[in-house]
Amino acid sequence: MQPLTGLLPDEIYSALDLKQSFRGKQIFKWVHSGAESFTEMTNLSAALRENLSSRCVLFSSMIATEVVSRDGTVKITIKLEDGLFVEAVLLEDETGRKTACLSSQAGCAMGCKFCRTGTMGLLRNLSPGEIVEQFLLLQNKYGRISNIVFMGMGEPFENLASVRKAIEIFHHQDGQNIGLRRITISTCGIISGIDSLAEEGPAVRLAVSLVSGDQDTRTSLMPITKSNPLPELKKSLKQYQLSTGKRFTLEYVLLGGVNDTLKDAEKVRHFIGNMKAAVNVIPWNPADTLPFKEPEEENVNLFLDRLEELGVTVTRRYRRGRGINGACGQLAVFENSSDSSNPG
Repeated sequence: MQPLTGLLPDEIYSALDLKQSFRGKQIFKWVHSGAESFTEMTNLSAALRENLSSRCVLFSSMIATEVVSRDGTVKITIKLEDGLFVEAVLLEDETGRKTACLSSQAGCAMGCKFCRTGTMGLLRNLSPGEIVEQFLLLQNKYGRISNIVFMGMGEPFENLASVRKAIEIFHHQDGQNIGLRRITISTCGIISGIDSLAEEGPAVRLAVSLVSGDQDTRTSLMPITKSNPLPELKKSLKQYQLSTGKRFTLEYVLLGGVNDTLKDAEKVRHFIGNMKAAVNVIPWNPADTLPFKEPEEENVNLFLDRLEELGVTVTRRYRRGRGINGACGQLAVFENSSDSSNPG
């Protein structure tokens, strides 16, 4: 049956062969206002609602498990139509602002050594509707969400067509109407994706996982560096900034004894050069089977202080969702099992 979550109003009109084009907009509004059945669509005729029920589904996926951490972070494991599972996370800050952390792929092919998702390998790309449904499943249960980050499972630039379509749906004025400045794409450093975003949009925020300003160290931690070397990445980011005028964020996962020295901080500063960038330092979150250790708190503070001394705009990301394997680098579902919520 046809799921509607990945369709825009005119596509709903065409796909369902509706007699009046405005019906597509009405159905789109209902889908994105939290309708759980076609019978709720009271401005549609009974005959049309019955027809929709026989031909379409509102969701192709469902929540398999959900857990809430002590800090209020929510993680849901979602069962897709073909039996695979993905995870999405809901974060709420001290002001009450909610952010959905969405996945773009089931698994990930990038193989970053410090990331639990990378140990899954890539199972497949998600469709636009499967991406949108993560958001709707969270919002329908936990209330209005104002921000979106593509920082869940997968590399967004390896599924850019679906991510772009999902963003178009999120941004649509008859749906969630989320501003592009409230949406962030996070990449491990896919140069072709950064270039495409600069040239073709959408004008969302960009975050790049740097992890090290040293080519050899970064290659050992992030194999994608071999085909996307730091000098070329820097050139791409400079062009991105020249084309868009936007500041970007460099995400820096701090690994104990690996990339947490003052010299490492100085290499980050050297990489930034004259670019307008903020650094988000993320102390590594423990994950099953991964051979790293958390950085010492003293080293975290020294690293942050050194970046500030060097004139870098820097923030520290605190470990929300860590107790439910919902923090940065912890998302993973193995052997098609929904039992992924236990702390690692």
